[in-house]
This record gives sequence, structure tokens and C-alpha cells, in this order.
Amino acid sequence: MNWLDIDKKHVWHPYNSLPSKTKLLAVKRTDKTFIFLEDETKLIDGMSSWWSAIHGYNHPKLNEALKKQVDIMPHVMFGGLAHEGAAKLSKLLVDLTGLNSVFLCDSGSVSVEVALKTAILYQKAKGKEKYKFLALNNAYHGDTLGAMSVCDQKNSMHSIYGSYLPQHIFTQEPEFGFDSDCTSSIKHLEEKFKKHHEEIAGFILEPVVQGAGGMRIYNTSYLQKARELCSKYDILLIADEIATGFGHTGKMFACEHANIKPDILTLGKGLTGGYMTMAAMISSKEVSDTISNSKIGVLMHGPTFMANPLACSVAIASIELLIESSWEKRVQNIEKIFSDELENAKGIELVKDVRNIGAIGVIELKDDSYAQEIQDYCVKNGVWIRPFGKLIYSIVAYTIEEEDLRKIVRTMIKAIKAIKS
Repeated sequence: MNWLDIDKKHVWHPYNSLPSKTKLLAVKRTDKTFIFLEDETKLIDGMSSWWSAIHGYNHPKLNEALKKQVDIMPHVMFGGLAHEGAAKLSKLLVDLTGLNSVFLCDSGSVSVEVALKTAILYQKAKGKEKYKFLALNNAYHGDTLGAMSVCDQKNSMHSIYGSYLPQHIFTQEPEFGFDSDCTSSIKHLEEKFKKHHEEIAGFILEPVVQGAGGMRIYNTSYLQKARELCSKYDILLIADEIATGFGHTGKMFACEHANIKPDILTLGKGLTGGYMTMAAMISSKEVSDTISNSKIGVLMHGPTFMANPLACSVAIASIELLIESSWEKRVQNIEKIFSDELENAKGIELVKDVRNIGAIGVIELKDDSYAQEIQDYCVKNGVWIRPFGKLIYSIVAYTIEEEDLRKIVRTMIKAIKAIKS
């Protein structure tokens, strides 16, 4: 039995059945911005490994960081011990974010869990019994139970768990578009704060772009108002930048578009350049001091592989590589190419909308009947994308060549046109 047969028989893939109801492509290797299949088919990676491989694959600096660290210390428990890599990485994150207190954990979903716990502890340390969270319609914050509870419970992939999850408070999502008028959603937000502020511990949102909830890009004025209201009512603003962080929207962090600073920030995906699973929850000093100086005293969370030295080493290398590179110019160029090429999708009968920001390009169809057909067409023509419902989108590595990026978008459009014909 070859390994793919074993996979089909025993391996449960994300958002899938067992055996898989969708075709699985057997990957042999990766290099730069390409995926090579077992049959040597070469695909341009239009997904950057679920938006994490921001430098592409097999970057020499990142490879070297791992090779060097594995001989020194591949892992050590973080309870009662400290190591240099975690300290250096934390200092880098503090310098980048302007926040103070770093909790290194396993994955984006876990960083959201820790953020929610931290907000509850913060309020409890101040003598307030506040356990609910305010979240946006169309939100997505991860797949663990706490994270799912602040995802859209009616329209998200997690709606099936609705009766099992804690019941939080949801508010109207910001109006669609980076230049949109957010008057209505801001009014709705103000009403939620006024009515529920005595029970809300924190307001969690994805800044500028709501990712898996629809790739919805919205106006930064909404973020500014959110910051203002959270400060007014002593409710923690939690910015989930797992998807948007490390340059995906054209800024290092999406909150920078609005010139605001959250109380808590969650990071993941691009943190290690797509090499290893790692995430971070970063809070202000006021938050960590309030908890630490209270009777509670501690943050009750401790993953076994917290601050794994291998992950720390490659995260440090990835951040340094990003800072030293001309990533902003590259992302600006990617944004322009997306904008130019996506114009050609406008007017196609099946297309509802096109939009882009930074390294993100999206075609939204009028219905979700064609995702697999479009993916198959793209793979057949040398492009790897993974449509999500009605969304045919690409989020690319910043190192992608212009010719390859244009081929991604043009192939997506050809796939849609092929369906129409």
C-alpha cells in the first residue's frame, strides 16, 4: 500500500469526510512559490499555504535557522524554564506592535482562546464579572470551542455547533468596501456598547479584512470608532491579526491603517513564515499588570509546546527577513497587479464582485456551485487555489514573480469563463 492509499484510508483532512469526498493532490516537494506533485506537475501556489508562507518555500535563511537550532535545543518545556529564542522573539514582537506582554502558543485558534481568557481575567481582576464578548457578524476567529463562539453563529462553517457554544453578543458587520460609509454599522455598534457594556469583557474583530467570513474589506473609520468605544467603557479591544498580520494588507499590521492600538493582539500564520505552527497573544502592559497584581495573579494557560525553540528560531529569522526586505514595495506591486488583472473579471455573468487589498485578491461569485470545478480547471492549468464557497481568491507570497501572479488571476478568470460557456 502506497502512502496516498494510507492517507485515503486513515487521514482526516480539514473540513472533509473520511475518506475524502474531494480530490486530494499528492505533493512531493515545494520550492519558492511552487508546489510539485508526485507526478511532477508544477503548480504556482496561489494560497501561500493558507496565507502563511510569506517568503515562499525553502528560503535559505529560514532553513538555516532551523538547522542551526535543532543541534542546540529542539525543544524544552517553558514551565519554570526560559530560553534565549523566546526572549528575542518576544522583544521583536514588542518592538513591532508597541504592546508589552507576549504569550507564545501553538496556533492561531489557541491565541484567540488565550486572548478571551485574558480579557475575562482582566475584568475579574478589576472586580467585574464580565464573561461575554462582542463580535461581528461574518466573523471568523478559529476552530476551537472558545474561538468558534465568537465566529458568526448563523452563517459560518461553525453554525452546526451553535447550541453547544457559549452565547455571545453580535453586532452588524461594517459596510462593504475600504471607502464605504460605516454610519449604519457604527450606530449599531454604539447601541450594543450602550446596552451591554456591563457584561462585555472584550470586543474581538478582524481589522480591515474579515477573512473566512467572506473576505470582506471595510473602512478604517470603523476601527477608530471601536477603539474609542472600548476605551470609553473599559472593554478590551482584541484585534485578531492572525490572517492580516505581517504585511498581508500592505501594512505590517492592519490596525496601522486606522492608526490605532488594540489592548490585545493575536498573531499566527505568517509568524514563522509558514514553517512551523506557532502563534502569539500580545497584550498591553496595563492588561498584564492588572492581572498579575491582582489576587488572580497568573494567566492560567500553558501549552506543552509553548515557545518551542525551533519555532522561535524560524520566527525570528522570518521577521528579520521581512524587516530587512523591501516587502512594502513588493506588496504594493502585488496589490497593483491584482487590481489591474481583476478588472477583467468585472462584467462576467457569474461574478458578483471583485476586490483586493495588499497581497489579497478576491473574485466573489453569485453562488457557490462551482468551487470544485474552478479548482480543477486551475490545477489542470498549473495554478493551485482553494476556493471557499462563492469566493475564488488568492493570497500570495511576497516573493512571487509578476508573471506568475498574473497567471494566477488570469487562470481564475478563465476558469470562471469556462463554466459560463
